[in-house]
Amino acid sequence: MSDSLLLENGALWAGPDYYWPKGVLEIRNGKVSFAGPAESYRGREGFVGPRLDAGGGLIMPGLVNAHCHAPMVLFRGLADDLPLAVWLNEHMFPAEARWVNEEMTELCGLLAAAEMLLSGTTCVGDAYFCAGGAARAFERAGLRAVVAQGVIDFPAPGAPDPGRGLEVARRFVEEWQERSPLIRPALFAHSVYTCSPEKLKGVAALARETGAPWFTHLSETRDEVAQVRQTYGATPARHLETLGLLSGLQAAAHGVWLDREELELLAARGVSLVHCPESNRKLASGLADVAGWLRAGLAVGLGTDGAASNNDLDMIAEVRSAALGDKLKNLDPASLPASQALDMAWEGSARALGLQGRVGRLLPGFAGDAVVLDLDQPHFTPFFDAASALVYAGRGSDVRHAVVAGRPAVRDRQVLGFDLPEVMARVKSLARQVMGHG
Repeated sequence: MSDSLLLENGALWAGPDYYWPKGVLEIRNGKVSFAGPAESYRGREGFVGPRLDAGGGLIMPGLVNAHCHAPMVLFRGLADDLPLAVWLNEHMFPAEARWVNEEMTELCGLLAAAEMLLSGTTCVGDAYFCAGGAARAFERAGLRAVVAQGVIDFPAPGAPDPGRGLEVARRFVEEWQERSPLIRPALFAHSVYTCSPEKLKGVAALARETGAPWFTHLSETRDEVAQVRQTYGATPARHLETLGLLSGLQAAAHGVWLDREELELLAARGVSLVHCPESNRKLASGLADVAGWLRAGLAVGLGTDGAASNNDLDMIAEVRSAALGDKLKNLDPASLPASQALDMAWEGSARALGLQGRVGRLLPGFAGDAVVLDLDQPHFTPFFDAASALVYAGRGSDVRHAVVAGRPAVRDRQVLGFDLPEVMARVKSLARQVMGHG
């Protein structure tokens, strides 16, 4: 299959400062080789490779979902309207112990990949147990991914002996390093309250040894902060700093209850934060002050979290939630404007995953990861400003085509890498078993 592609006959939005009403995007060997106005493109006759007609739509960078637990699509709607501790300890952890294995993460990873690609996501940062299954699913679907093996202090899927969790993680990282140009292996220490200091140090040491990034949940709820303070005498971020681990941490998810001093500390240590507004709201974790994060100098990405706490993986909806939520948090309609919120799902998320300069733009040298939106819609009429239209009126179902590394993964809203109806049927069958009906 060719990884060169010419996208034409549409507007091109290559990044916040690069918009052409009639543009051309040329991808050669998986990377952008030309992005600009159609009248300036001189390589059309000499281009060898397939072409994709945008049909008057909008060509733009694929969105980057910086925090997800993709296989949890199996548990979508299983236990809603509950506090995080109850949801996690009484429902999710038991369900995971019973149902999560590599076959499940591969099957449900395919379903999640389809949902993301169909709604404009071309790159995901995913963290879960039995991560090899999810990595195989993303590779098959043609979705770029940073895939992190989860590490935790108690028995977990794929690592029934918690003492061997780091060994399982090491095997995953070594298996996937250099295996696929789309997949980068990583590590995920679940949280400060589910990982001992020794386990956190072990994850950080393994990350340094292998060159894999590592991630964690951080200060998601008030209860978490209180629990960690009671146990270790410090808030989660300060606890990681005391252990000497903040400077090596790639990114932390949620961060709702970080104080100003902690935000400045994370910025000084080069740690990115990933905002998950819909999950935070649904679990009543709180409203993060993202404008405050940005003022503190933090790189901020955006993620959906898992479908069990969102309950979808639509990053366009997530961008809108981020923009609207920050206005409410600060009682300021100018807080986190559309363009800034959207760039969190491009450049911000790329930085959170350690992929800055590679994804999040459609400029020469960047990966050829693009989506095409159908603008011939009532909710896009009239179309005054691209950022405003996408963030405040757009939806995932507007995505017509998705391209990753120059290869179409979705064409005319059809997933190309696998049989989606078959995957959906298999997930439905497994879900009946989860509910005790099959």
